[in-house]
Amino acid sequence: MILPGCDGDGPHRRWLVAGLGNPGKDYRDTRHNIGFMVLDRLAQIHHIDWQPAVDGTCQGLGTIQDVVAVLVKPMAYMNRSGPPVRAASERFEISSRQMLIVHDDMDLALGRIKIKAKGGHGGHRGLQSLMAALDAGGAFPRLRIGIGRPPAGCDPVDHVLGRFTQPEIEVIADAIASAEDAVATILTRGVRDGMNRFNRSDPLP
Repeated sequence: MILPGCDGDGPHRRWLVAGLGNPGKDYRDTRHNIGFMVLDRLAQIHHIDWQPAVDGTCQGLGTIQDVVAVLVKPMAYMNRSGPPVRAASERFEISSRQMLIVHDDMDLALGRIKIKAKGGHGGHRGLQSLMAALDAGGAFPRLRIGIGRPPAGCDPVDHVLGRFTQPEIEVIADAIASAEDAVATILTRGVRDGMNRFNRSDPLP
């Protein structure tokens, strides 16, 4: 399948949207899996069915506001996310410019979302794997969702692999809804418009 794009920073006609996380019930609903949670909401809202794929990902193919979208959840552990996402991009012939990565970020306050056109990995193991696997390195858009820093004395690994507390759940539910809206904006209007709309600087209450 040859997927057409367009010039400049405007929207492409088709996109691959990959949410990062860890497979299996032991990791379901953990902070590190918020990328999976956003994609599950996208699939639900836009009536996209999930199906297993031969390249090590769970995939859904559908449309988001008339833009063809390939939703991808790598079924490898977080630090091995890159090869399955690359395999999916090659299967659908989608370049890194048409690839949006959705992932958790400890450096953002809980519930804050931020869009970046490209960048480094910031110590995120999933992004590290993607940058190593993709020819474009870090030149792909990403949607970061804040999970906040661990409390004093808590190991960062335990923090990201832990589940949200009851007070955090409502904040994260709102963030996931905003992230779904942000993905739709990026796909239909482009990364720049998404950044202008969602990269707010006002403090959260």
